[in-house]
Amino acid sequence: MLQRQKTERRSAATERGNPVQNNPNTTLITPTAPLAANTHGGRAKCLQRLVRLDMPVPRTVALSFEAVHRIAEGELPDIAAILGEFPPETLLCVRPSSEDPDWGGPGAVLNIGMNDARHREVCASLGAAAAAALYLRFVQAYAIHVARLDPDLFDEVSEDPAEGLAETLQAYEAETDEPFPQDPKEQLAGVLRSMARAWEGTSARLLRQAKGAPTDAGLGLVVQEMIPGLGQGECGSGVLQLVNSATGQPQVTGRYLSQSQGRDALGAGAAALYLARDARGPSLEEAAPEAFAALKAHAALMRQKLRAEMQVEFVIESGHVHILDGVRVARSSRAAVRIAVQLARDGIITPQEAVMRVDPHALTELLHRQVAPDARRDVLARGIAASPGAASGRIVFTSAEAQAAASRREACILVRRETSPEDIRGMHAAAGVLTERGGITSHAAVIGRGLGLPCIVGASTLKFNKGKKTLTAPDGRVFRDGDIITIDGSSGQVLVGQPDMLEATLDDAFQELMGWADDARDIGIRANADSPADAQTAANFDAQGIGLCRTEHMFFDPGRMTVMREMIFAQSPSGRAAALERLLPMQREDFTQLFRIMQGKPVCIRLFDPPLHEFLPATRTGQRELAEALDLPVSDVVRRIEAMEEYNPMLGLRGVRLGVTVPEIYDMQARAIFEATLAASKDGAPVVPEIMIPLVSARREVELVKARIDAVAAAVQAEQKRRFDFRLGVMVETPRACLRAAEFAPMTSFMSFGTNDLTQMTYGLSRDDAGRFMSDYVNQGVFPEDPFHVLDTDGVGELLKLGAERGRASNPGITLSICGEHGGNPESIAFCRSVGFDYVSCSPFRVPVARLAAAQLAIGHKICDS
Repeated sequence: MLQRQKTERRSAATERGNPVQNNPNTTLITPTAPLAANTHGGRAKCLQRLVRLDMPVPRTVALSFEAVHRIAEGELPDIAAILGEFPPETLLCVRPSSEDPDWGGPGAVLNIGMNDARHREVCASLGAAAAAALYLRFVQAYAIHVARLDPDLFDEVSEDPAEGLAETLQAYEAETDEPFPQDPKEQLAGVLRSMARAWEGTSARLLRQAKGAPTDAGLGLVVQEMIPGLGQGECGSGVLQLVNSATGQPQVTGRYLSQSQGRDALGAGAAALYLARDARGPSLEEAAPEAFAALKAHAALMRQKLRAEMQVEFVIESGHVHILDGVRVARSSRAAVRIAVQLARDGIITPQEAVMRVDPHALTELLHRQVAPDARRDVLARGIAASPGAASGRIVFTSAEAQAAASRREACILVRRETSPEDIRGMHAAAGVLTERGGITSHAAVIGRGLGLPCIVGASTLKFNKGKKTLTAPDGRVFRDGDIITIDGSSGQVLVGQPDMLEATLDDAFQELMGWADDARDIGIRANADSPADAQTAANFDAQGIGLCRTEHMFFDPGRMTVMREMIFAQSPSGRAAALERLLPMQREDFTQLFRIMQGKPVCIRLFDPPLHEFLPATRTGQRELAEALDLPVSDVVRRIEAMEEYNPMLGLRGVRLGVTVPEIYDMQARAIFEATLAASKDGAPVVPEIMIPLVSARREVELVKARIDAVAAAVQAEQKRRFDFRLGVMVETPRACLRAAEFAPMTSFMSFGTNDLTQMTYGLSRDDAGRFMSDYVNQGVFPEDPFHVLDTDGVGELLKLGAERGRASNPGITLSICGEHGGNPESIAFCRSVGFDYVSCSPFRVPVARLAAAQLAIGHKICDS
């Protein structure tokens, strides 16, 4: 009997739908109607799927993107034919149907067709109050969205529905000099025209483009039979979903409001009912148990058949459930991971599909504390979001103050004009870092990402006064040493005070998703790690090794800094060697810890890179302390420091140039690496260290350094009577090195492209100063993206391709990688896969992002090939 009724209902719908079915731009939604998300929008397509599942969906006509575009240009469809698809006297609603629900659209308009005559009829059937409420809602919506009247006009109308209706109709007529339209055809035409033109407007276009929609994104509209939600018996409206949007855990959530329409329940506060039984108040399950059970069954069926967690928008009419719509459940990043994993666990989607459903960028919210989505934000200023996560603390202006605060267990935000290597200990002690200057690859940004430390750089609208220890905001507010601020390194916002936070979480669902990602990806993921703590973080995130260990960061401990300065001030090779001899055991212990933490995974150690002047004090106080430590006159110290100054130190005596001119440094580091190799191999997996020579430009540089490293290796093996293997490679970060890669490759086991410096040298652009104007360049279309943030695949990418091709041509077995900050960027990983790189290396906290992005690229590639 039930099946025969369904068949008869479908047959009647098809027969009545023939007038519009012949027009592909106005289509009655039936199981077989020619609808698609890219022609009629996601809402229309979802409604068709619900109809196919025999759900109680009110009769609906879908208008295509083309039809809506024509409406915006003044060409209306056959309004009479659309109205003819519905029973006489039916009230209608119009809702937007964009291709992607996240792109938004104009608000829905309800109760179209309500007029004086219909009002009298509804008074007889539903009562005067319900009839007035339906009419009042429509008149106000029509007045605001179609007639474009000021919403404030209706702020003072009576709360009594009948009186409010009379006042609203009177106000409409007074403002428009004409009575409220009574013809349903005129009403529907006006609503369709206003919604179409709203979508085509400039502000709406910019808003949806900001959400990722293409410039020419289309809008569909659905015209649906209204189920009033008002009347006798249990009537009302609400929304229901089967998971918690914040956590992704199974939980019936939503609200229901008796005698209501649309989404009134969500804004109704205490007047709304809970859905399932709840100790906090009355529920729909208690008021209408059969309707509640039907809703849960519908939601479960939608989850199974639509293969997603869906939010159900529903209306109850005299106890009977009607499904108005189904939309993908809004979700936090944490919930997105758990929802995708649970769908795969339940066999609804495959593990590969689960991997594809999580945005890699969203993982940063799981790895770091975040400002709670509902927290109040008092924005003090904005800068460049350089390292994700959020942190609150008291303002401090020096690294020493940060360390003192840490000793008192007080959270602090280190505020500097720009950071230098001397600030490393202060950065370790701080909860976050804020700088006035710098860009996405400045010192503060790179170290912040490596430490997982929230960081904002380039906050140039703030006035930093180091002497008075104040920060002055653009609005004139002044903040002093000790005041509490919050930095949101994910958005670049500097906030006043301490808003509520969400803690980081790496639960079982996250681990399972990352396991599936590792099964799918086809490019290696390593981490940049400069200390044992960094290496442990990398290991915790399942990095496949260390792709870049910047050894210079190991020298900024105060005990090591003094010895380092003694070496710099030494007047002879023997004097330098004597000072370095004291650093040798410290370096050896560092490397031994790295090797043991990584348990046999590859560790690539970059030999000393920065110019030596970075290790010398810039202040008079520091210079006096150094003179005292070295037992030298202050004038001698100042003179020596001034003699070492360079006009452009980033292009001066650094990297391999130091290895050639001051070879004792590399000799010491090579010995420390080899002795640590033997020590770590005694009680663990065999270690095969990778030694990387930085900033090479000429074949002879590599030959000279390689000869000395080989000699040190032979000496250590002879001394300890044990053999070991190691791999020698170069860091390709100059354009000339890319062009002459064929000369280096035969002498090396690997080439790792340092894209930070390579981008800087290719553009002739300081990565530390670019933040001052880069946003203007991007906004004006000079660059599509900040090239220090997203790899420039055209210019810098061309050099990478040349270097890779020429290196592989002369040494087919050579390993290729990138180890600059681009290594954790999903778009950059796609380029590296396309040119055949073996792995990418990135900051430890970006390793999960890179693992997921690489997996999605591999899965997407297979889908395209199949």
